[in-house]
Amino acid sequence: MLIVGLTGGVASGKSVVSRVWKEEGAYLIDADRIARELVQPRAPAWKALVKAFGKEILQEDGSIHRKKLATRVFSNPVERELLNRILHPRIKKEIDRRIKGIGQKGPKAIVVIDAALLVETGYYRAVDQVVVVTSTKKQQIERLRRREEMDQEIARGIVDSQISGEERIKVADIIIRNQGSRKKTERKAKEVFEALKKAVLRKRH
Repeated sequence: MLIVGLTGGVASGKSVVSRVWKEEGAYLIDADRIARELVQPRAPAWKALVKAFGKEILQEDGSIHRKKLATRVFSNPVERELLNRILHPRIKKEIDRRIKGIGQKGPKAIVVIDAALLVETGYYRAVDQVVVVTSTKKQQIERLRRREEMDQEIARGIVDSQISGEERIKVADIIIRNQGSRKKTERKAKEVFEALKKAVLRKRH
């Protein structure tokens, strides 16, 4: 089994790469999706968030208003750290549980952990290879603004609150530069996945 950490800044193009790899046969573990599952109403993480940030982060149906919470914590480093302390240990525990389950399916499995905060949380040390997707800051801001329908300054603040691409690249084994067309990025993603398949075979010997 080969465990690959896939990371990159918000709106860098990670989802394009992860989609291609899943189609190619990778087992995908999406940290953001796990986070969504963990904060379902009345779940322990949901209760911890409401206790820490108050009921103003809730929508009418009781679910977490993710955009409101994100806007709040990305402009406040103390609250951002508090959010991370609540969620990340729980996310890591669930990722580890899923990896263990996948590991029982065969030695050729390629497990991809798609996590924006792979480097910040230190989880990159637990994987076999780190793949970083990079993009220009201008592209990130524009993609985020369009995707989340948010003000450009808020989008800029979210991008600026994360560590730089250069810091991620320091721990990268492979870099995918998503600065051209989607087709070009998809082609590069397939090339990298072929290299990962060879790596998992080498690891078995």
